[in-house]
Amino acid sequence: MNIETRQCKDGSMTLYLPDLDETYHSLHGAITESQYVYIQEGLARIDSDKVAILEFGFGTGLNALLSLKHAASTKQTLSYCTVEKFPLQPAQLDTLNYAESLELFGEWKRLHELVWNSWEAWEMAHRCYKWQGDFLELDLPANSIDLIYYDAFAPSKQNEVWSTEYLTKAAEVLKPTGLLVTYCAQGQFRRNLEALGFEVSRLPGPPGKKEMIRAQLK
Repeated sequence: MNIETRQCKDGSMTLYLPDLDETYHSLHGAITESQYVYIQEGLARIDSDKVAILEFGFGTGLNALLSLKHAASTKQTLSYCTVEKFPLQPAQLDTLNYAESLELFGEWKRLHELVWNSWEAWEMAHRCYKWQGDFLELDLPANSIDLIYYDAFAPSKQNEVWSTEYLTKAAEVLKPTGLLVTYCAQGQFRRNLEALGFEVSRLPGPPGKKEMIRAQLK
């Protein structure tokens, strides 16, 4: 798979797929976008000592690393399940500067050393499950997740994963009043969420995006 490294406006790096003409993170700022969408408007909204997170789109691991950093400051314990169909290779990950930017060298190394398809101890009391496969095939108990990071490639690139089929799976594993956050604010995606019983809020987006979505099961 042909992958290039690009520098974002905030100084952090991201990866670019020429064949798809898509980046893993916003070129306006990889760390800036992830911190705003998934931590500030997601994890920081969960008032619980123990938080079960499901991430659809592990990608570079940036969202997981930022979640770990946030949990250290709030004393939250994370149960972090993340899904990725096509994991990146170590050489590709080595071109990124997240560990340096966040001063989380050991945590970054450990995250990418965790075994796939198995629950693993992850930095102190946390645990992590990296699932390599299709999201629809992930086996999670119903009503077990507090927060979903929906971070797949854009609907213009992977329209099927923003469909009702995938979102039904997301709704099934969320706890009552559980949250879903994403950078995407596409109209059809929003209507799909509403049809499944989500209350959808359109929020100001991160740099370069007008809006983002935070949705809560009613």
